[in-house]
Amino acid sequence: MGWDIGGANTKVAFISTKYGAVREFRTTLEYFPFWKRDTEQLCAMLSKLKDELAGSMRLDCVGVTMTAELSDAYLTKRDGVNHILDCVARVFAGTKVYVLDVDAALKSIEAAKTEPLQVAAANWAATGWMISQRIHNCVIVDVGSTSTSIIPVTEGKVAAAGKTDLEKLLNGELVYTGSLRTNVAATVCSIPLRGGVARVSSELFAQSGDVHLILGNINAADYTAETADWKGKTRSDALARLARVVCADTEMLSEQEIVQIATYVYERQVEQIAEGLSQVYSRLKPNAKTMFPTVVTGLGKDFLARKAAEKAGVNKIMDLGELMPMSAAMVSPAVGVALMAATKLEGRNLKWTL
Repeated sequence: MGWDIGGANTKVAFISTKYGAVREFRTTLEYFPFWKRDTEQLCAMLSKLKDELAGSMRLDCVGVTMTAELSDAYLTKRDGVNHILDCVARVFAGTKVYVLDVDAALKSIEAAKTEPLQVAAANWAATGWMISQRIHNCVIVDVGSTSTSIIPVTEGKVAAAGKTDLEKLLNGELVYTGSLRTNVAATVCSIPLRGGVARVSSELFAQSGDVHLILGNINAADYTAETADWKGKTRSDALARLARVVCADTEMLSEQEIVQIATYVYERQVEQIAEGLSQVYSRLKPNAKTMFPTVVTGLGKDFLARKAAEKAGVNKIMDLGELMPMSAAMVSPAVGVALMAATKLEGRNLKWTL
């Protein structure tokens, strides 16, 4: 099993192999907001998802990566890493557990605890490693519910310049905008409206999920996070939330005007990701945009990652869903760390035959 334990969503992949090939594959995702839950509920959540995917089947190994240590449920990343790994050890007692680090290497739980910053927020390395086994030169854009990872791969190796989230924010490899949970007020500070420019309220009135629901980029089932007002996930609910961003409501603004706001916010999200992508490409070989394709994955792969790559002028764009089952693209770090753990256990690269 591969686990990507995030601050908002925990993603899991189960694979079964035979004769060096993946024969069985299942995934699931659970919304588990660490900042709102008692952290002691983590063990119960891990146990539940383990039972859902593996049942009573004996597991040969487990691969783990995480980003939940950044949650303000923990005072420091060290605290978060240690608590998460304690829960993993408890739930998978007797099973070999590998923890992913930022160098795309697997460590024991004990070794990971001695260097918590080496395993904190390393999930991008799993996605990068997995895709590097198939495409030797590319730039990956993984748009999740909360953030976007941009991962360069050169000559079959993950070539990220940054290791920590801070380093990645500085060099364009992490753009903190996502498909569902991004506060609209963190994306734009003003919005063109009625021939003028309206500054926005800094309240959490609406988020990117509302923008993409209004524009038809996602449906209610895709909107797995709770809404800003804890109300419904219909288009009319989303219109009402987005109107509040400019301190208005659906009686003050027409539907067309609110759609225009949504379109403007969407375009700005695309620009932010394109800026990070261009920054990463600029560090690669000259004219790399014509040589290296962009591989898109994650919930926002079509309406954010692909659009950003087009805006950045990339010539070739590939969908991870074309290389493996489409469900893998929604939980790619979990699939990647599962494949890494299985590869380490078997001592050979695995073929994907599904």
